Amino acid sequence: MIKNKILLDWIEEINNLCEPKDIIIWDGSQALFDRVSEDQVKTGKAIRLNPKKRPNSLLYRSHPSDVARIEKRTFISTSSRDTAGPTNNWINSEELKPIMLNLYKGSMKGRTMYVIPFSMGPIGLDMSRLGVEITDSAYVALNMQIMTRTGSKVIDLINQGQDFVKCLHSVGYPLENGMEDPAWPCAPIDEKYISHFPEENMIWSYGSGYGGNALLGKKCLALRIASSMAMKQGWLAEHMLILKLTDPSNQVRYITGAFPSACGKTNLAMINPSIKGWKAETVGDDIAWMHLKEDGRLYAINPEAGFFGVASGTSEKSNPNAIKTVSKNTIFTNVALTDDGDVWWKDLTDEEPDHLIDWHGNDWYKGDLMRPDHPNARFTSPLTNCPTLAENFEEPVPISAILFGGRRPTTIPLVHQSFNFKHGIFLGSIMGSEITAATIDENIGKIRRDPFAMLPFIGYNIKDYINHWASFIDKTKEDLLPKIFYVNWFRKDESGFLWPGFGDNARVLKWILERTENKDNFQETPIGYVPNLKAFDLDALDISKNNLKELTKVDRDVWLDEVKSIEKYFMDLYGDSLPILLKDELNQLKVRLNS
Repeated sequence: MIKNKILLDWIEEINNLCEPKDIIIWDGSQALFDRVSEDQVKTGKAIRLNPKKRPNSLLYRSHPSDVARIEKRTFISTSSRDTAGPTNNWINSEELKPIMLNLYKGSMKGRTMYVIPFSMGPIGLDMSRLGVEITDSAYVALNMQIMTRTGSKVIDLINQGQDFVKCLHSVGYPLENGMEDPAWPCAPIDEKYISHFPEENMIWSYGSGYGGNALLGKKCLALRIASSMAMKQGWLAEHMLILKLTDPSNQVRYITGAFPSACGKTNLAMINPSIKGWKAETVGDDIAWMHLKEDGRLYAINPEAGFFGVASGTSEKSNPNAIKTVSKNTIFTNVALTDDGDVWWKDLTDEEPDHLIDWHGNDWYKGDLMRPDHPNARFTSPLTNCPTLAENFEEPVPISAILFGGRRPTTIPLVHQSFNFKHGIFLGSIMGSEITAATIDENIGKIRRDPFAMLPFIGYNIKDYINHWASFIDKTKEDLLPKIFYVNWFRKDESGFLWPGFGDNARVLKWILERTENKDNFQETPIGYVPNLKAFDLDALDISKNNLKELTKVDRDVWLDEVKSIEKYFMDLYGDSLPILLKDELNQLKVRLNS
């Protein structure tokens, strides 16, 4: 039972504003989840998958206009533009609130309003944070039960006076005068708003039912609002996987890794090492909250309770553990439906089925030009489904190494280590991927920079974000901070990829962990330390000496061109506000390349 006056007053305020037909306080029980799921199936909103093929699983099909995060409709709303910085869409909060309040007025008519208390991170942990999402979407309620810790235990903490982030969401499709409710209600694109108010720790989302815009515990709270909170409170909220590694001597260490989309983050989080005696376990695949503890080390938790992953490209070859993870208790969105009531997406199997029902609900036949699944089709599965989930996945874990990476066919070696933490921040600031023909973009061949893989998710000014990272240098000893590395699985020549990837990426992880213990297994280059191939684990690896040489090559002329690209990027992004750390590191890189 909710007793907290702040929460009770807010529920009453939203009830009066949005005018729902009824209210459900989400208790986090399986019984409520099952009841709402069954209602979704009966009303045609969801499809129950074949229980023999995919037990306790649902399929949703979204509106074609509501299939992904909408960056141009995502806002950081504060009293000053400078607090949002150049990477965010900014609207003054005094201007935005009246616009959205007008949209919210009566927006839940004819609908159930769900009040979902949730914890990002284990309930009661000092590193966790609480939120309450009010929504008129059953899809959101079901997904939030998988992705967060919900229910009465969270209400107990709120009743005891713990702060919570207010998260308001509406699909923006009120039902009046007997209107028919579509399978996926949403508002037109120019009425969609995903708005963050970091000065008030508040999120308002309107018009979209898609996960990244509507599951407000995920990118909205766990990154945009949390990054702002972390800056003020002295911790880090990052777009990073967390991986537990155990070597043959049973020594356990943990790494985090930040990668832009399509760079293998989930695959690495669920890696099956190809080298004998090594074990990898999943702590998290998407978000890491890191706090400095009394021993001077950074400790991380995964604030999520589930995976909200991209289905496309996931297969037994690329990620067998993900395939096992989605075998049951999963919500699928915009994948294709097989004739026997199961799901299918591109690359799931080597052969395409002869017939499917596509993500629009239409017949699809083998050979049709249009793919049957959406490229951003998703699965939502509990962490506990994952066969490689670490037993201590709810405990803060000490981080030995931080990985940055991107998809770079040239220039960037397979792996290199920063000279120190400050240089590592520079590496994080310049990471990105080459734009390819897979994207309709006039800038093919150019680099799309994505600093720290956080470009769409930093909830405040990026210059302050860089300086916040730098502040940890003065908070503890350098040798206690994680070592920072840059990896690139995607270096190519005219014949294809030079590195086999997948389970063999464990060889790189092994080298990285050896470097965290200062093992003499490296060679120094102008950009950092790269592997000495004589000390690199190549046992049973089928790869040519020429490829290995190319994978660790640092071409000074090519890197001088890279410096020009970085300089232009820094000028375009920061202008006169370029943090001193980045300016100094860039100048030092120039000196090393020219010496």
